[in-house]
Amino acid sequence: MCALTIQSWLDVLVSAVGLLTVIFYTWALKAHFSSKSVPRGAMVISLAVSVTTLWYLALTWWLEQPIPAALVGLALQVAGFALFWSAILASRTARLRLAFDLENPRTLVRDGPYRLVRHPFYTSYIIFWSAWALAIWSIWALPPLVVIVSIYVIAARGEERKFSRTTMADAYVDYRARTGFFWPRFGPSNSTPKN
Repeated sequence: MCALTIQSWLDVLVSAVGLLTVIFYTWALKAHFSSKSVPRGAMVISLAVSVTTLWYLALTWWLEQPIPAALVGLALQVAGFALFWSAILASRTARLRLAFDLENPRTLVRDGPYRLVRHPFYTSYIIFWSAWALAIWSIWALPPLVVIVSIYVIAARGEERKFSRTTMADAYVDYRARTGFFWPRFGPSNSTPKN
């Protein structure tokens, strides 16, 4: 009986943190990012986020998860949420563009989590979705995770290419040599980017 109660509470918490995070991701599309219109790729991401959210909610409530997996998943969801807000605070005046926007970037952010990784928003999203998949503890959580992470990788690579077409190209090469793509780079930095 006690395990069932703990499981139910964990389902509520994982679902609540998941929904709250997705709500703030949606808020950021309108309130934080600045593009003239919503690119098709951003629409694809929104669709993937919506479908994955519904799928993960269903799996969270239909399946029984091991309590340790749910606890670790919940903690990592919160970590992804915290990184998201750290990236928001670091880039609040940068007027970043939406994913897949065809226009070149206007600024190069190097504060906050951008000191360690070039794409902290995508890192936060990947941590969050991976954490929710871990909390679900089912093979059925993996296909949407693979799809959504693949989309983030494609978007981030495209954003990196756009810097070469700006006056920030040289600064970006230096920045890229010192920071990781999605994960911090450990050890001495070199002048040849590996990501």
